[in-house]
Amino acid sequence: MNRRAFLKTVGFWSLFMEMSVRNLFAREQAMVAVAEGSDHARTTRKALAALGGMKRFVKSGNVVVIKPNMGWDRTPAQAANTNPVVVRALAEEALAAGAKRVKIFDRTCNDERRCYVQSGMKDAFKGMKNVELKFIENERFKKVTIRGSVLAEWELYGEALSADVFINVPVAKHHGLSKLTLGLKNVMGVMGGNRGSIHKNLDVALADINSVMKTHLTVIDATRILTAHGPQGGNLADVKVLNKVIASTDIVAADSFATTLFGMKPAEIPVTVAAYRRGLGEMNLNRIKVVKV
Repeated sequence: MNRRAFLKTVGFWSLFMEMSVRNLFAREQAMVAVAEGSDHARTTRKALAALGGMKRFVKSGNVVVIKPNMGWDRTPAQAANTNPVVVRALAEEALAAGAKRVKIFDRTCNDERRCYVQSGMKDAFKGMKNVELKFIENERFKKVTIRGSVLAEWELYGEALSADVFINVPVAKHHGLSKLTLGLKNVMGVMGGNRGSIHKNLDVALADINSVMKTHLTVIDATRILTAHGPQGGNLADVKVLNKVIASTDIVAADSFATTLFGMKPAEIPVTVAAYRRGLGEMNLNRIKVVKV
């Protein structure tokens, strides 16, 4: 290599390294808002406000999808499903921010009609204008190319994919296989096909799914958490009331903080680790700005 070529190469790599360092320090720090209070609608709004309010996410005329966990034939008190008060507060805020329509759905594990009623969602949204609490329609699933580490493609729900804003609202709870189920796992509710087959490589498969299913806002319902016998639960002795709502634009950061509510560390949850390694968010608690309101 002659002197000119050598200097040109050195100059290129110097510029590359400088840009990389600048990008590293310019990257916005992950932020998690944690609100606490027994008025769960107000608590939800406080967590949202700490992130800049719903208008940060929703613009006039947007179609918004809110994806709670309502997959189980369980009452709100049993903590297997997302608190309907939290979900309604988010829907109201979306409409106030200018949303044209809010759609709420989940692919349930138990009978869908019983789940929607027992979860309290049907009563929560009865008569509410411009909000559609709807059942999953199988013909609306679309095959999506993923090219992930485990999944090459998968069917995902079309209305979730086409939404202007996708808000992921899981309940924080124990899970017999994944240890916990939080935001990253809640996305299984928009998967079609034989989603049970991914359990043999659950952590990596969920990272694959979340790499293409963009969550704009994660709001974790920790108003009451299920500490054992999840994901279905059923025993009130397994429920712990915390009156907390967690919100973040970083789904991995939200899950990581929520993990601490169970006395665990993010590194103990394989799904969180897989998503972090994929670059889907921050899991290191010392790099996450936690704002308590």
